[in-house]
Amino acid sequence: MAKLAFIGLGVMGGPIARHLAEAGHEVTVYNRTAEKAEAWVAKHGGRAAPTPAAAAEGQDAVLSCVGADHDLKDVTLGDQGAFRAMREGALFIDHTTVSAHIARRLAAEGAERKLLIVDAPVSGGQAGAENGTLSIMCGGTREALARAHPLMDVYASRIVHVGEAGAGQTTKMVNQICIAGVIQGVAEGLRFAQAAGLDTAKVFEAVSGGAAASWQMQNRWATMAADSFDFGFAVDWMRKDLGLALEEARANGSTLPVAALVDQFYGEVQQMGGGRQDTSSIIRRLGR
Repeated sequence: MAKLAFIGLGVMGGPIARHLAEAGHEVTVYNRTAEKAEAWVAKHGGRAAPTPAAAAEGQDAVLSCVGADHDLKDVTLGDQGAFRAMREGALFIDHTTVSAHIARRLAAEGAERKLLIVDAPVSGGQAGAENGTLSIMCGGTREALARAHPLMDVYASRIVHVGEAGAGQTTKMVNQICIAGVIQGVAEGLRFAQAAGLDTAKVFEAVSGGAAASWQMQNRWATMAADSFDFGFAVDWMRKDLGLALEEARANGSTLPVAALVDQFYGEVQQMGGGRQDTSSIIRRLGR
């Protein structure tokens, strides 16, 4: 069993850290809100550290799941960042969805410090984290992935090494680009069915087994029909992710017209007060 540090105990990080503790690993946690770390320890064991550096000192591996680029930079390269305390040869796995730029920077900084670095954003949402069924897309060296795999196996059902440093993050952008178009299509289809006076449950039964089927349809059609959105992956987070994808697209010369339009639609949902609602709340901007 390994000695681990986990940084960031939000709706994704908290359950991931729990799976690691339940697997028998010795887990030290850090969270910006110290009370959340203390509550996690009271429930799952281990210990809480006052800083990322204190959490990382002497550990075999450090894992993180924070908010955005600036948060990740602070907990790794800041004055009390984990990289300052990690021992040579230690492993760092980041599950935050961030820019490919910061992922490549951490890989370069880690190489200088003789650390093994994996950028490993996840898909599957809070339910995937709770159930240990996340899909993980990984960037980094083969050596780093070989070290990381046994740990990630504890809370993932799919782990794919997609390329070098930053490739995990750009693959997550692909994931979010695809989701954006699909959820908009499902929302439009549902609103069309309602306007046509159709029984939406019967419509779902008819179309969900054919070419129109998708994860979004299977998991969000009924809740969208019921105007239920207080769960799942928040609009605020999706806009952050789509912003990363649009920025990367400008850099690599690709065009994302649908993703850019859906990003604008999510801006409208935010203005309607739905920033913390599930991404399926995009249907709200279509009226009834």
